[in-house]
Amino acid sequence: MNKIKYLLLLLLAAFTYAESDGYAKNGDIEIYYVDYGPEEATPILLVQGLGGQLTFWPDELIDMFRENGFRPIVYDNRDVGLSHSFEEYGKPNFIWNYIKFYTGLPINSVYSLSDMSNDGMAVLDELNIDRSHILAMSMGGMITQRMVAENNERFISYVLVASMAEAPNATNSPKGELKNLIENRSFKEQTIDERVDRSLRIFQILSSEGVEIDEDRFRAEARKNIERSSNDSGFSRQLIAILADENRFEEVKKISVPTLVIHGKLDPLVPFDEGKKTADSIPNSKFIAVEKMRHLIDKPVLDVIEVPLIEHLRSSETN
Repeated sequence: MNKIKYLLLLLLAAFTYAESDGYAKNGDIEIYYVDYGPEEATPILLVQGLGGQLTFWPDELIDMFRENGFRPIVYDNRDVGLSHSFEEYGKPNFIWNYIKFYTGLPINSVYSLSDMSNDGMAVLDELNIDRSHILAMSMGGMITQRMVAENNERFISYVLVASMAEAPNATNSPKGELKNLIENRSFKEQTIDERVDRSLRIFQILSSEGVEIDEDRFRAEARKNIERSSNDSGFSRQLIAILADENRFEEVKKISVPTLVIHGKLDPLVPFDEGKKTADSIPNSKFIAVEKMRHLIDKPVLDVIEVPLIEHLRSSETN
């Protein structure tokens, strides 16, 4: 009898948390998504940062949402993972574009952050979701600032992590080793081993203070992500889309849904002051400064933000 009960519980758990995946279409662009379910729970759309595949979301974060009665939905931004690739355009000319960046000249991109914003809306439409929570980090935050501002009625609440409304410039862009690694990632051809080494170093710089990384496990996961998608140049085109965009302060002032802004005090990629300035520009927003956080949602950060994050989502549903 106990064995039967155990099997029933396993079947129930499998049914309740059944995952599904598919493609959403934004015009001719196909966006690959994974819906973690359950379908009857309140959805929360997660939008990744620069070069980040949907596999980059920590399992702990996905599990936290499910365990608290939410339905996490993730997707590959265009030009990474299994979504539409723009490889035929090749890598941008970074020497010329960096000259433009530092001299303030206009930069042309293959697609815009607004185009990428429409990709996220296409995922919600494909799943017939009228209203959803949304959480986005880094470049995902830049994409979703416009997404939420133009579609307030489609969102219950907004969570903005490690991002900013200001356009990148010489004063707020990364410095030192991180800058060199990003530039290296943008235009230098490397072997798989060199790419894995570079990813590990970037991850070490962006992880929270005191975090110890299991290097063997990281290298294995990094190789899986490389194998998952042959597109190695999408990072470069996404970066150009960021550099080509203007600041979004007027847009974020139009955000009317309850907003929680989370930013690490030690962030070397997006300055802490830029995160605070963005929060101050969004009406009805709350700001959480995380002491030892750099740029990633790793376990120490999740331990700090879990309670206020879940409270934010639930209180937004009752208001």
